[in-house]
Amino acid sequence: MTYLDVSPMITSLRAMPEDFEIKEGWLHHIPSRHDFMFDQEGHVQLRAQCNCAFLSVRHEQSQQLFSGYREWQTTYWRPLLINREFASHFQSRLAWRRFALRAIMKLTRWLTRENHAGAESLPSMETAGLR
Repeated sequence: MTYLDVSPMITSLRAMPEDFEIKEGWLHHIPSRHDFMFDQEGHVQLRAQCNCAFLSVRHEQSQQLFSGYREWQTTYWRPLLINREFASHFQSRLAWRRFALRAIMKLTRWLTRENHAGAESLPSMETAGLR
């Protein structure tokens, strides 16, 4: 039986970790649009729009790929998610604060214009006979 050689993917996980993401529980290779799912024993299932999915992966390479995946997940993916989460704790508040400040500034400008326009339309002290 002929097997799919996944050694280029194993190398890619180490050399270009940014080309991968986890999407709906599958390891997704963004450039090729190939998806990989691992079971508890490290067997890999491949989804692809091309003929790649017709060959199975040799057990030894499947184990190497699973090991590379675990390393990628630990050293690249998990820290990326944690950093995104950490950044979101600050961005949402900053975005809300910017929105609130803009709203306050617009309200202030509107009130200032209204007060200024209203002051011009008021009679002066002399014309009102208050002097």
